[in-house]
Amino acid sequence: MFIQGLANFIDDFLGGLMLISYALIVGSLIWAAWILRIWDRSSAGAGAPEPVVAICVRILKAGAITLAAMQGTKLLIKGLLLAATLGDFPLGAYMGTVQFIAGLLRFILSCGFIYLAVQLSAAPRNRSAWNTAAVLTVPLVISGAWLVHGVGRFEHREQLMVMTVIHQLAAAVWFGGVAQLLFLWHTRRSEQAAHEFWPLAITRFGWLGAASVLLLVSTGLPLAIEYIGSLDGLFGTGYGALVATKVALMGGALYFAYRNRKAGKEWKLRGASADLTGKVPYFIEAETFVLVGVLFVAATLSSQPPSVDIKDTTATVSEVAYMFAPRLPKISSPTHEQLLAGEAGRVAVVDKVPSVAATEWSDYNHNISGIFLTGMCLVAMLSYTGRFRWTRYWPVGFIGLSIFLFFRSDAETWPLGPIGFWESTFGNGEVFQHRIATLLAFLLGVMELRARTRPDADRLRYMFPVLSAFGGILLLTHSHAEFELKSEYLIQSTHTAMGLLAVVVASGRWLELRLAAAPASSSRTVAGFDEGHVAGFLSILAMFVIGNFLMFYREPLY
Repeated sequence: MFIQGLANFIDDFLGGLMLISYALIVGSLIWAAWILRIWDRSSAGAGAPEPVVAICVRILKAGAITLAAMQGTKLLIKGLLLAATLGDFPLGAYMGTVQFIAGLLRFILSCGFIYLAVQLSAAPRNRSAWNTAAVLTVPLVISGAWLVHGVGRFEHREQLMVMTVIHQLAAAVWFGGVAQLLFLWHTRRSEQAAHEFWPLAITRFGWLGAASVLLLVSTGLPLAIEYIGSLDGLFGTGYGALVATKVALMGGALYFAYRNRKAGKEWKLRGASADLTGKVPYFIEAETFVLVGVLFVAATLSSQPPSVDIKDTTATVSEVAYMFAPRLPKISSPTHEQLLAGEAGRVAVVDKVPSVAATEWSDYNHNISGIFLTGMCLVAMLSYTGRFRWTRYWPVGFIGLSIFLFFRSDAETWPLGPIGFWESTFGNGEVFQHRIATLLAFLLGVMELRARTRPDADRLRYMFPVLSAFGGILLLTHSHAEFELKSEYLIQSTHTAMGLLAVVVASGRWLELRLAAAPASSSRTVAGFDEGHVAGFLSILAMFVIGNFLMFYREPLY
């Protein structure tokens, strides 16, 4: 049970980390060719200087090491899960699966990239090493075709596999390029060549980013139509909801990309742009938050059944809307004894018996948590008026919320239930995630309170957006047992919406902090609004909406 529970949780995160590391490798190669132009032999001198190429190599190396570690861990975990489920380990059969062969190929290829990156670290312009890396990228990209939904389809199998691989490639170019820009900017302080190359990198990436977005949309749309098939499939299944979340996140990332490209065009036309160094670097940081969320959503999608395959358990749009409809919060809870009395029937694998007490217990937990969060956000909004100094203590609410969650999240476990703390934490993936969420709320409260009340806690204040982003990813990859059931999806739909908003909370607060450090002349828009304050208020507004979702939450009775 220890291995099973822990493995389920880790597996959700490995997919996202693998997509990120894959994007760093593939994106670095495209970056080297298109932006740095390392193969350019013309006399025009369009190629990047060697220190800038070295930055690209460092990211390539980091991506290769991460992919090798994640892919190797995933193969090991799948083997352990197989052994735990069957009570034996059929090594031969496991090694003969398409997923194992494709995964092993990716592991070997990533080891090859590590070797090449080491060579390039010593000689960044080693043309032979770059050429070999470009050749290795081809099987790395193609091997992904056997790790996607398309490989299991009977109709349009080859077309779906090809489109998914192109879709992944376009996403890798976008995210890999943004990661390169991020590290290029942060290296400029120690490397003059990076500082000088910055405007050129922004303008060149504008075209590459636009092409990758076009490719993402042109391949993503037919994939969505094929796998979702209807409006109910889009909003009434886990797969469809995650696709909708992915589209919404991409919309946010596109806004930042538009602002970056606009600043690059201005620099190209006039030879100067205040935004290019005043805002663009921070937009890129916020864009990175959003794109990381997109990649984790994409990874979670791969473990969900396509909507068209579960038509019998698809919720209708009206059923999903009912989950979000306002109502009076439940402020009274059934007793612990009433809850435990119905637990055996509720969690039975066969012949489940609905438990009214369990539903009311869950509603109470969510609604009270929503009241905590909504109250905190109202105080936080007041703090933006600058009139009430006491409002800066609003993060105290997170500490109270964490104490409430610790006692109420999993009633069958310690301290209220008979199952021990460690046994429940590592023996059940859902309890494990609840424990992390509780700890996260406590840390958010302590750190943000200190950051807002201690002027010398400069670095600590960045922990809030980082932990918010982690919480958002946790919600987006949060899994319930028997996820395919309609009632389980209806619960999941609220968690997915909150995960999306948590990413908005993270990127908005990050942007507020970063723009506050920008020169005053570049922190305001033409209309006179302080963009940092606007981003910060939007962050609180997103958290307020999360609080409302929780306050009106109702668990479907089944």
